[in-house]
Amino acid sequence: MSDDVISEKIDPAMMHLQSINSIVNAGDNKPPQKLSSLRYLLTYIKPYRAYWLGALFALIITSAISLLMGQGIKLVIDVGFGQDSMQLLNQSLLVLVVLALIMAAGTFTRFYLVSWLGERVSADIRTAVFNHLTHLHPSFFETNRSGEITSRLTTDTTLLQTIIGSSVSMALRSSLTTLGGLVMLFVTNAFLVFKVIWVVPLVILPMILFGKRVKKLSRDSQDSIADVGSYAGEIIQNIKTVQSYTQEPQERIAFARHVERAFMFAKLRIKHRAFLIASVIMMVFLALAVMLWFGGRDVILGVMTAGDLAAFIFYAMLVAMGVATISEVFSDLLRAAGATERLIELLAVDSLIKQGGNELKVEALKAETLKAELSFRQVNFCYPSRPDQPALIDFSLQLPEGKVIALVGPSGAGKSTVFELLQRFYDPQSGQVVLGGADVSQLDPQFLRRQMAVVAQQPVLFTNDVATNIRYGKPEASDAEVVAAAKAAHADEFITRLPQGYQSFLGEQGVRLSGGQKQRIAIARAVLKNPRILMLDEATSALDTESEFHVQRALAALMQGRTTVIIAHRLSTILHADSIAVMDQGRLVAEGDHSSLLKSSPLYAKLARYQFSEQ
Repeated sequence: MSDDVISEKIDPAMMHLQSINSIVNAGDNKPPQKLSSLRYLLTYIKPYRAYWLGALFALIITSAISLLMGQGIKLVIDVGFGQDSMQLLNQSLLVLVVLALIMAAGTFTRFYLVSWLGERVSADIRTAVFNHLTHLHPSFFETNRSGEITSRLTTDTTLLQTIIGSSVSMALRSSLTTLGGLVMLFVTNAFLVFKVIWVVPLVILPMILFGKRVKKLSRDSQDSIADVGSYAGEIIQNIKTVQSYTQEPQERIAFARHVERAFMFAKLRIKHRAFLIASVIMMVFLALAVMLWFGGRDVILGVMTAGDLAAFIFYAMLVAMGVATISEVFSDLLRAAGATERLIELLAVDSLIKQGGNELKVEALKAETLKAELSFRQVNFCYPSRPDQPALIDFSLQLPEGKVIALVGPSGAGKSTVFELLQRFYDPQSGQVVLGGADVSQLDPQFLRRQMAVVAQQPVLFTNDVATNIRYGKPEASDAEVVAAAKAAHADEFITRLPQGYQSFLGEQGVRLSGGQKQRIAIARAVLKNPRILMLDEATSALDTESEFHVQRALAALMQGRTTVIIAHRLSTILHADSIAVMDQGRLVAEGDHSSLLKSSPLYAKLARYQFSEQ
């Protein structure tokens, strides 16, 4: 499919997604954000009292000087010009210059402190959200897209940095100068103010009419941008699959739809915001025109001096610019409210996996003080995302300390679920998972997981160098310990052949390594952790015959004296196990050694017949 054809398919008519109204209405079920949610940011601003107090002081000083400028202008016109005195003119101009210098210094101080606060608070919120995310239960990430979460962590916090570091300061400054300007207008000529006071409702009306719409569109726009990032991230992460199935043209079309949808929301938001700003500015300058007419007439009639009129116009301009700025910043504050709500939603999520001591009001047990023996006692479990599909049903199993237990069965039997519950990524709906006689729900998950190491069938490597990936099992390990672990996993040989050896960068998710090399890195990580409980999910499945032989020997040494649970797909790899548990559809259907199961378990005998006959 050519690019021309693709372009035709994503023409503007189609990209309207049926109509603008249907796009807008798609987000009607989302709660509108309120400016009150910005109060949440105060908890992050309060600790930096010296900075925000300094910024507030500088803001007050610069606003006061802005108001004094009007009196300086009046002084120059009425005294300097009016009395034909060069000395008085020089003195009045000198006052203006001094005020300008003080205002420049105050502006510098305010800008620096407020910008610092914006960066600091944004960094603190980003850190707080990330820290909270790392403690959430895995099922949260099953029902929430990683791209959406990343967008909140990056885009929304960056928006808050802009708002705190710029828009809030502008709003406060404009509010002070507007209020001060109104006071000085009454002081200068109250009668003239009353003549044009009727314009004020006309200024406020557009903010009321358009403000609510802008609030909703701001939230919808942020959500649609998150959708774009999420979709792009998934495609880029799986680019080999996309290219293998030659789906590049279709993905370009699909991505264009997401981009255009985001553009539609942005366009609508911009249009309403533009109407809001234009309406306010039009009303404000209409008021200025009326003031100039009445003021000019009063000067001609001798009711007020030219200096009074100049000062009055100056204050009126301050008020006009202040109101215009507030109307513009108001939209930014609404966007900030939306970003704040999205972040609050993340921070408000409670982990379903809690330390037992916190709920039972007893001191949580420490896993390292318990024997490394495990058992399942009539466990029933459904994944939160699939509540109607039982993963384990009345499941009971003993895993004695220092023994090797293998789990076998067809796909979907519940073998991986056993690993999930052992590590307490989930809690069963009923029954108990027990370590050393204690229910794991009584244990601090951190202490529990420190006793375990997992080597998965599809190992996870991080975008870093070799040594860092191995050291993930023991961050404080020395270089010598890292090398020793790699040798034990038979990984040292290929690592030393890499361009920078143990400092070689592996690319995203270890893309520069083969499947077998990735798995040996993961095994080295487990060796370095030196766990009391070892969990292997067919840990040698990606290795060639020679590597498998060496790694099996390394794992055999590693398993000595440790409680080991193996998920086995190839029965030949678990013939040495002390016990083999046969699972089917979430149930334990048989248990014993290889010889006894061949006689007592039809399912195991069938699996063995299929595999060994092929071999």
